[in-house]
Amino acid sequence: MAPTDETGQVARHTPPLGATPPTGPPPADDGAGQGARMPRWLPRAMVLALALIGVFQLGLWAFHQLIGLLLNILIAFFLALAIEPAVSRMSARGMRRGLATFLVSFGLLIVVAGFFTLLGSMLAGQIIKMIEGFPEYLDSVINWVNTTFHTDLRRVDIQEGLLHSEWLRKYAQNSAAGVLDVSTQVLGGLFRLLTIALFSFYFAADGPRLRRALCSVLPPARQAEVLRAWEIAVDKTGGYLYSRGLMALISGVAHYVLLEALGIPYAPVLAVWVGVVSQFLPTIGTYLAGALPMLIAFTVSPLYALWVLIFVVVYQQFENYMLQPKLTSKTVDIHPAVAFGSVIAGTALLGAVGALIAIPAVATLQAFLGAYVKRYDVTDDPRVHGHRERGEGPLTRARRLWGRVRHRRDGSRAESG
Repeated sequence: MAPTDETGQVARHTPPLGATPPTGPPPADDGAGQGARMPRWLPRAMVLALALIGVFQLGLWAFHQLIGLLLNILIAFFLALAIEPAVSRMSARGMRRGLATFLVSFGLLIVVAGFFTLLGSMLAGQIIKMIEGFPEYLDSVINWVNTTFHTDLRRVDIQEGLLHSEWLRKYAQNSAAGVLDVSTQVLGGLFRLLTIALFSFYFAADGPRLRRALCSVLPPARQAEVLRAWEIAVDKTGGYLYSRGLMALISGVAHYVLLEALGIPYAPVLAVWVGVVSQFLPTIGTYLAGALPMLIAFTVSPLYALWVLIFVVVYQQFENYMLQPKLTSKTVDIHPAVAFGSVIAGTALLGAVGALIAIPAVATLQAFLGAYVKRYDVTDDPRVHGHRERGEGPLTRARRLWGRVRHRRDGSRAESG
């Protein structure tokens, strides 16, 4: 029987000093312990993660659906920046800003429509001329083949073979089926041009209101930076457009003189084509624009096409190293290598739209960042100017050694005398 104290409880024996007390049996695990419970924050975290993924997917889908509209707005914004100087000057003289924007936009529309009308008439006339002269071309080719390969081909047999060929029948079917697709693309292009025109008109006409709305949500320090960036963008974009227009005029006149001297048909229209395309598609536009005059000149004489190619290459070098630096030094002020790289990068990102807006965008960014970059005076080191410090050559060392030998010899002669 266990000993008890006065209260009737079992006496607890105190273990001796230094001994480890016995441990009781482990508690029974009924499955409701703390380790088996789910943390309270885990369901909320899972719901939040799923919600973020859903929002990201929804935003990505909306971006892909609206990327066409965003590109149109971007083009319209740069067009508005380009016509901003002219609109501001007209409004400063007392004209309403909306009317000034309409007049400038209407003038630009007339110029673009006239350019494409002239180009379309030239191409239509050249295609009709090629179709009318096709039998003659075919006869010359047949005569050359018969003479060279000793064959007996006739134009009538070739024409009948083409008319009854399976290839022509399939081509006609595909062309008939593709008429609807072409019509849809034309309507889509017209709608896109209308969208760009409307947004550019609103951006230019409501420019001051748009700047006030943008600055109203920013602190005063940020407002000054935004207005400065906007002013730089207007100056660079407008300067880029006007300098390119002047260079397009010079290029068009130069190519017109050449084409007229060679007797190439449609010389005025071809000159306008070369001037516009070569300047508003920088660096690579000259060679793209020169392909059409070369093709027309080739129909006259292959030698004339060679002369056009030589003139295009020579004029490109003249424009890059003499004309362009003088005209763009006060407007865009961007290195030709940077311009070429920006055009390539813009084309890779946004296609033809990126090629058009790449240079004014990079020029604006360069001018804006230049105001926040601290510059220092460059040390007067020959290596800065591209001159390397060279050591003495073998001939210089031989001359110095010979001078020492002569000096010692003369000194020994003086002592012996």
